[in-house]
Amino acid sequence: MQKAMLVGAGKGGTALLKMLIETKLLDVAAVVDINENAPGMQYARNLGILTSLDWKPLLTEQISIVMEATGSDEVLQELLKKRSRKTVVVPGTVAFIMSQLIDEKEALIAKLQNITNKHNTIFNSTNDGMIVIDSNENIILFNRMAEKITGLSKEKVLGENVLSVIPSSMLPDILIKREPEYNQEQILENGKKIITTRIPIHDEKGYLVGALSLFKDITEVVALAEEVTNLKEIQTLLEGIIQSSDEAISVVDEEGRGILINPAYTRMTGLSEDQVIGKPADADISEGESMHLQVLQTRRPVRGVRMKVGPAKKDVLVNVAPMIVDGVLKGSVGVIHDVSEIQTLTNELNRARQIIRTLEAKYSFEDIIGSSEEMQVAVEQAKLGAKTPATVLLRGESGTGKELFAHAIHNGSDRKFNKFIRVNCAAISEHLLESELFGYEEGAFTGARRGGKRGYFEEANNGSIFLDEIGELSLSMQAKLLRVLQEKEIVRVGGTKAIHINVRVIAATNVNIERAMAEGKFREDLYYRLNRYPISIPPLRQRKEDIPALSLHLIRKINQDYGKNIEGLSEEAAKHLMQHSWPGNVRELENVLGRAMIFIPANQMMIEPKHLPYAEGQVQSSKPGHGYSEESKDETLSEGLERLEEEMIKRALKKFQFNRTKTAKALGVSLRNLYYKMEKYGIAKNSMQ
Repeated sequence: MQKAMLVGAGKGGTALLKMLIETKLLDVAAVVDINENAPGMQYARNLGILTSLDWKPLLTEQISIVMEATGSDEVLQELLKKRSRKTVVVPGTVAFIMSQLIDEKEALIAKLQNITNKHNTIFNSTNDGMIVIDSNENIILFNRMAEKITGLSKEKVLGENVLSVIPSSMLPDILIKREPEYNQEQILENGKKIITTRIPIHDEKGYLVGALSLFKDITEVVALAEEVTNLKEIQTLLEGIIQSSDEAISVVDEEGRGILINPAYTRMTGLSEDQVIGKPADADISEGESMHLQVLQTRRPVRGVRMKVGPAKKDVLVNVAPMIVDGVLKGSVGVIHDVSEIQTLTNELNRARQIIRTLEAKYSFEDIIGSSEEMQVAVEQAKLGAKTPATVLLRGESGTGKELFAHAIHNGSDRKFNKFIRVNCAAISEHLLESELFGYEEGAFTGARRGGKRGYFEEANNGSIFLDEIGELSLSMQAKLLRVLQEKEIVRVGGTKAIHINVRVIAATNVNIERAMAEGKFREDLYYRLNRYPISIPPLRQRKEDIPALSLHLIRKINQDYGKNIEGLSEEAAKHLMQHSWPGNVRELENVLGRAMIFIPANQMMIEPKHLPYAEGQVQSSKPGHGYSEESKDETLSEGLERLEEEMIKRALKKFQFNRTKTAKALGVSLRNLYYKMEKYGIAKNSMQ
């Protein structure tokens, strides 16, 4: 074996070295690289191959081939100069091509083996005995049915002369006559009588390479003849099946002329029997080649071929198979599928899925409008929360978009294809809320439905449930909800059996829960369960830079609802809206824009300040004042309380030199609550200096 030296032991050189070792084409005598820690150097040392940092001392006449894998043209040129006449220098690119060719060879061998296995499976699955001999009369194929009929083992006969194992065989005569023989009777050495067909085998160039015998035990043929006692009746039955089939079917004879189509074929293609029967197989094709003719030439089936048929150029998929009777090709049969119908059904299915999702959770994070820092922080928190199974608590004033966030969190989670159930805890009366949430058993109370009823939590199993206005729950319902969150199970009203549930809970409130806890109106243990992943949604007055984009989004929505075609806000109108304090948040903004669009003249396409309900003298400032003043005349009660609360917190922080612990104690709130309110009002130490 020729000795080789590999120069370059990097990633490519290592791959080349492994290829040489695995294929054993060459004896690798040495591996060289200027980096002794190169991966190929370590690999070579592990195999006991000589390694060196310099190839020059190793380049002797004993080295027949040098593989250059450094990629350096300078190294390649120097190798070519220093080598002896007996040494061949192979660039790495050439070696890589060799490697690819070897890989392709192995892939082709594997593919050939796979095809051979498939053929053997087919040969062994047929009900006919099958024997193939080569041109030297030696047996090269002997299938399972041949073993069964002859009583001979495949292992013993393969490679043997056919006459030495089956003296009565007439296959050698076929090699001489070179003509097929059909339905010949023969008696085997074991006494069985068979009917056989013998066929010469030619290669693509027409040279005789062997002969094939297909045979049946005559008892099977007799049994088959007894079963087919009324061929006309069976033919009529088969034609009736084809005619009544909803699959479009066409049949041609061995000459490629139409002999049968069914009504489904006519409905699909628009072609009648007069236009197909007796006509060439390609008469019905608008675009593409006839698969019938291809199958008749190759005697092999084709599947899933796309083409256009008929005068309407119907887009179809075609499956065609040959009809072979007793080894003789009698024609082919094709089954045609309407691609447009499949596409329509697929589109309808996708639309149905989309509608189902719309009925459950309508919004995604793309529907949340807002580029302000406060809104972006809330959205990023929500996106992160959507990827976790933790309970999410959405906090924010009424009208800030808590339900929109709940929809988006569900659609952004791995539960998005399951149910999204919305429950407004404040909208359901106390005595009905438990049965609505947890369901009830039959006979649980007067008027209970027969068989009981599943509650919202059961309906939302494997999905999400949105509990809006969670702060309005009574203490008794809070206790029952706490058990659901802790134990992951519910008990129906009137029932005793615990039902396990897998539900993601998204809660929302505009109530100050910390204050409710201090007043004994909200359970502290439930608060800690719900507040595992809180998200504060900023009010509109804290993100006024979002008002123009938000207004444009709302205008488009209202256009669809009211049949309007308003293009947007004027710059003055946008400035005017940004001066308002928006106690009703986005819901109030939508209301204001809706009223403006109702009364705007038909010939105007932009909303101007004069169309808005707030006159210049009535604009409310969002800046907190000190006590009651002219500035605060138009404040709502909640706005006034918030302004006063902010002022009290600021004064207390100044008094205690921004010591938050002392401030919280003086105000009578928890330290956590103080941090929440400071974040809510944007109070920071540097903002008060």
